[in-house]
Amino acid sequence: MKSVGETGLRVAVVGCGYWGSKHVRVLHGTEGVAEVALVDGVNDRLQNLARNYKTAPCYPDLRSALPHVDAIVVATPPSTHVAIALEAIEAGKHVLVEKPLAPTSSGARRLIEASADAGVILMVGHTFEYNPAVRKLRELVRSQELGDLYYIDSARLNLGLYQNDVNVILDLAPHDVSIINNVLGRKPVAVQAWAARHAHRRFEDVAYLRLFYDDFFDDRGMSANIHVSWLDPCKVRRVTAVGSKKMAVYDDLAAEERIRILDKGVLPQDGGNLTQPPMSYRYGDIVVPFIASDEPLAVQDRHFIDCIERDAKPLTDGENGLAVVETLEAAELSRRLGRPVLLEEVGSNGHRIHAAGWGNGQRVDAKPASVLAMTPVAVASPPPLHLEEVG
Repeated sequence: MKSVGETGLRVAVVGCGYWGSKHVRVLHGTEGVAEVALVDGVNDRLQNLARNYKTAPCYPDLRSALPHVDAIVVATPPSTHVAIALEAIEAGKHVLVEKPLAPTSSGARRLIEASADAGVILMVGHTFEYNPAVRKLRELVRSQELGDLYYIDSARLNLGLYQNDVNVILDLAPHDVSIINNVLGRKPVAVQAWAARHAHRRFEDVAYLRLFYDDFFDDRGMSANIHVSWLDPCKVRRVTAVGSKKMAVYDDLAAEERIRILDKGVLPQDGGNLTQPPMSYRYGDIVVPFIASDEPLAVQDRHFIDCIERDAKPLTDGENGLAVVETLEAAELSRRLGRPVLLEEVGSNGHRIHAAGWGNGQRVDAKPASVLAMTPVAVASPPPLHLEEVG
């Protein structure tokens, strides 16, 4: 592992736009960070941010910044992630990449292999996995307080913001895939997706994904549904988990009741007829647990610094990022082919993604596989997330 200076880490934030500026703000108040440098090829954007951080070193490109830093945060468009991260890794720098880790699974694997060879930390910015509300939802599911989990529904909707290099799936769905994988502790075995272009001429602005976590020939198998849109009148950031005993709703926009546990459900009953299904409905109490108000981005960036200092595996490491990218890549392939796609189809020669802005036309795997043989695929268990370690 590359050594860390005794005075603290010098971190460069590459990309001084919306998310880059947030990282700069957070890192300036993070223990263990000695200096935050700003890197952006657009001088106006660089200088606008530099006005708020007058002592911050400023660089027009990564190459000129690398000799002066220990780690970087990549907050640039997804199509640039692999090239920027590889340059830093090959220079022996630790890297935190904003979501998604890469536009393609092959790119994600290159970053994982390169960081292992260089002995540096590679982490992906799946910020919601550091959100106390998501940790609570995971606890409810893992403890089976909700009973047997039937399904998860996720919606991430708003009017915009339209992107100029990716469609709505690659822009918004990484959050939901990351949340659901984290809550369940595994990645899906197959994905089915539908998407359409409405207002945007080049990219799909509305999409629906279905993630199969069991054999999708089993109607009772675990699945999750994701709805993402740039073209909706209402801003929605909601995840619903429905179990046999209770249901839970995580609303990221709620000021106070971000997690609600509803003692609601249905039970099959004997009897009934064609007009009256034999179901018994239960309406119980609603419990609102206390959720800490920690800023997820601050927790995430502090975790990045801690992992560098302790040479520890990040919660959202490269493999975590790869699982999300594989799911997104399978979704894009499913959208094009009009059928469910196994995640094991992603990664070898066969299909080529032609969608503009998605992997720049790089190949996506499609090796033959039997859908009848699908079994749940476990995600490597992350290290226990101790609040005293990450905030």
